[in-house]
Amino acid sequence: MILILSLVLVFVFGYFCVLSLSHYVNYRKYLHKYPGPRCYPIIGNTFHFARGTGLIPSLMKCKKKYGDIVHCMLPFSQRLFLTGAKPVETLLSSTTLLEKPLIYKFFHPWLGLGLLTGSGARWKHIRKLLTPAFHFKILKQFIDIFDKQGNILINILEKCDGKEVDVFPYIALCSLDIICEATMNTSVDAQFAPNSEYVSSVHEMCAIVFRRYHSPLKAWDALYKLSKDYQKQKKALTILHGYSNAVIKRRKKELEDAKLHISNKEDEMGNKHRLVFLDLLLLSEVDGKPLPHNVIREEVDTFMFEGHDTTTSGISFTLYCLSKNPEVQDKVFTELKVIDPQGRKAWAYDDLQQMKYLEQVIKESLRLYPPVPLFARTPTENVDFGGTLVPKGISLTVFTYGLHRCPKLYPNPDVFDPERFTPENSRARSIYGYVPFSTGSRNCIGQRFAMLEIKSIVAYLIREFKLLEVVGHEPELTVDAILRPQNGLPIRFVKRNNNIKM
Repeated sequence: MILILSLVLVFVFGYFCVLSLSHYVNYRKYLHKYPGPRCYPIIGNTFHFARGTGLIPSLMKCKKKYGDIVHCMLPFSQRLFLTGAKPVETLLSSTTLLEKPLIYKFFHPWLGLGLLTGSGARWKHIRKLLTPAFHFKILKQFIDIFDKQGNILINILEKCDGKEVDVFPYIALCSLDIICEATMNTSVDAQFAPNSEYVSSVHEMCAIVFRRYHSPLKAWDALYKLSKDYQKQKKALTILHGYSNAVIKRRKKELEDAKLHISNKEDEMGNKHRLVFLDLLLLSEVDGKPLPHNVIREEVDTFMFEGHDTTTSGISFTLYCLSKNPEVQDKVFTELKVIDPQGRKAWAYDDLQQMKYLEQVIKESLRLYPPVPLFARTPTENVDFGGTLVPKGISLTVFTYGLHRCPKLYPNPDVFDPERFTPENSRARSIYGYVPFSTGSRNCIGQRFAMLEIKSIVAYLIREFKLLEVVGHEPELTVDAILRPQNGLPIRFVKRNNNIKM
């Protein structure tokens, strides 16, 4: 037995070395023209990213030293990190560079081949099918959900009585309630159950995916199944898939019992019917047959993840930036007072459209703290990229965080300045210099929904509370699937009509 195990380990190590050497040969043949930290056979740049500074600080140093395209090699993978508008444009304007690289494979046990991870004809079909669910006339009908969940959040934060709180977990529960009700017509009341198994399972799966991508051994399915992470994954997926299956089953029965027929036609008032995306999936047919259950669940899981976790990051960092910049917060409050002088109304869709300065604030926050700090594509064959041939299988990675802090695009890039996003200043900048929702063929299908949600929740909180800075705190950023603060985002929420001393 020991002999067999030893032979297996020798084989694995040998295969690992051969594969890594092939990547190094590709580097010498194709990629040596691209600058980057010194690359060694087999180990590549592993030690460069293992010095304890964290991924984002390491990549920011590389950007500063090597420019808009940085080459890095890790075991099993070659990457070009794109941190300038020109190379990002080359990638995202392409109609052929649409495939996702290796890391997205590790999402498959959870998300399958949904909109985030899939490609090809099925991806195009599902994208086309779901697009009507995000028509602006449909989005108008979700405003009451933002109002309902925003007021629940206000009531919860009032009980904190001006004490320092980490806002991130509060927003996570609010966002989960919103995405469930808005896209699946179901309530989970997560804000009343702060120890949500669903939220913790999402975080667990994101962390597992990130660890697998950076582990030469866990990248192998056979070896991964021997690890503790695999057991954690099974437990998390039981919760995540169990919840999705229950939602699908319940909604399917409701549709059958009511014999509902949802169409894309406008009613007599000129409004479209409320097309929640789950209904579209359940009522859709391909070649005269309903979509298979697993296809529906994959899309449900994808929207639950993308519509909950990324929005949580966006709202939380926006609130944090406002607490750090009281003069900006005052301008937002003044804008809200103009729209609602009495400070009592529920925000309507047209109200949200008038919040132009708040929109600039949100965009500036998403610039400094993009919820998805890295995303990637991979060519399926050798392609010309900016005048240089790159081999198939390489990860062309947009380093959004670094792109958004490029001094050529944003002078004094670390300074929070919403004036960068006035119409005049925005027109003067490449659209590929600001990509919090990506752009091109694979842009975020729900970005208008996300912006409305962020704007609505932030507007409710700013109208009710003065956000006070926790002096001395700076976020320690970490990356799994999204940008997270390792040390939280502490804020003091003080009611505007009370007498707490500041």
